Parts: sequence; structure tokens; C-alpha cells
Amino acid sequence: MTQTATEQLQIFLDIATESVLAAGAVLKERWGKLNNIQEKGRPGDLVTEADKLAEAQVLKILNLHLPEHQILAEESGALGNTNSKYLWAIDPLDGTTNYAHGLPMAATSVGLMIDGVPSVGAVYNPFSNELFRAARGLGATCNRRPIQVSPTSELTQSLLITGFAYDRRETTDNNYAEFCHLTHLTQGVRRLGCASMDLAGVACGRLDGYWERGLQPWDITAGIVILEEAGGKVTAYDGSPLDINSGRILATNSLIHDSLSQALLETPPLAEWKS
Repeated sequence: MTQTATEQLQIFLDIATESVLAAGAVLKERWGKLNNIQEKGRPGDLVTEADKLAEAQVLKILNLHLPEHQILAEESGALGNTNSKYLWAIDPLDGTTNYAHGLPMAATSVGLMIDGVPSVGAVYNPFSNELFRAARGLGATCNRRPIQVSPTSELTQSLLITGFAYDRRETTDNNYAEFCHLTHLTQGVRRLGCASMDLAGVACGRLDGYWERGLQPWDITAGIVILEEAGGKVTAYDGSPLDINSGRILATNSLIHDSLSQALLETPPLAEWKS
């Protein structure tokens, strides 16, 4: 019997879930036992044996169930069938710097793009034991319970989250000015160092908006699906459709999207700020 599109998405979601839970078990097992922490070329861009072991678990499960699909993994790069319309974007350990320092804010993120559109996502933080899942048209959940974005409608009443790219020391295009500007305009701006959990936080209403630059598809594919299925909105900074390869994202509860976009566009450069 031919599978419906919804049934197929559910199967993909179950496979994504299996993979993040397996990787999460590795992250828990290796917690506090790291023997090899390295930089990947830029200061602060770390990789550990936990990243590699967790990624191996995800790849093992995807290759077992879906060997005909293509994969983009943070540590292994491009793998599989490059002609497939299915592309899995994998971050085995989102928040490696946190993890390496013993800060339990990290997650495994596994997302699926179908013809370039983020369509399935699973994010698992094994330290808070939170599993976020979503697929197009199937809704979003945290630990199997439905989630939705916040009702905050004013930027002045919002709590935002952001991050800073690894090349922040080398370029003036580094998000510092936006961080300061939006801290003045809102109830606060947080930085957790884990993009997938930032998006999940907006999806479940803990946060109202998120923006960041210097990102890769594996950082955000899963989180985009989760947020949009929870009622959120994702675009480029200027409100135009998101190019997932651009490195930049604006993601909100929908209600503050236009005002946050406008604030980002109006942010004065740091050189114009008074001491």
C-alpha cells in the first residue's frame, strides 16, 4: 500500500527522534570524561570526541533506515546520494563550547529538508531531558505535549535570544551593536550558545524572538520546523524569505516579527554609540 505524504513524514520524524535520543545517550555518557578537545581553526570553534561519537550514532541510524538520502553533517560534511531531494542536516552536539566547559546547555539537532524546505526536525537536550519534535502539518511538541509560541505582541515586552559567530573577533559584522540596541528596546536579550535550543525556546513560548548570523544549515534546520509548527515565523533579517545557506536568521512568535526586523535594520553601528 502506498504511503501518504503525512505517513511518510511521520516515519521520518520517528527516525529523527531515534537518532537524537541515541546521540543524546552518548553525550550523557561522555559528560565530564572528555580526553580530546580541539579547535577547528577559529578560536572557540571546538570539537570533542563526544561530537564525533554522537554523530556516528546519528549516521548509523539514518544509513540503516534511509541509505538513499543525502546528509550534511557538521563533522563529516556532505555524504550520501547528492541527487536525492531529501537532505538531512545534523548537528550532533550543538553547544560544544558549553559541553566542553561543563555547562549543561547542549543538544543534538537532526532536521530534514525536502526539496530545500525544512520539513522534519528533532532536537534533544539530554541534560534537561527535553525532546522537541515537529513535521510539516503535524504540529510541534516537547516531550510529546503540544507547544506554541508566546502571545507577546510588543517588542518592549519581549525577551529575546541571540548568539555570536566564531569570526566575531575578525569582523565588525559581529552582532555586538544589535545585542546592545535590542537590550535597550526589550526586557532583555539572552545568549545560551545553542542555536537549536534557542529556536526551541521561542517555539515553546519561553522566548519571543531570536536572531543570529554565522550559522550553518545543521544549526537551524530542525529548529525552523519546530518553531513554524508551533506558530512562529522565520525569515531573513529584512523579512524576506529565508535563505538557509545565508548564515542569518530572524525567528519570532510572529507577533513581534515586523518590529524586531525593523529594529535590526535600524541598529546604529557601534562607532555611533556614545560612551
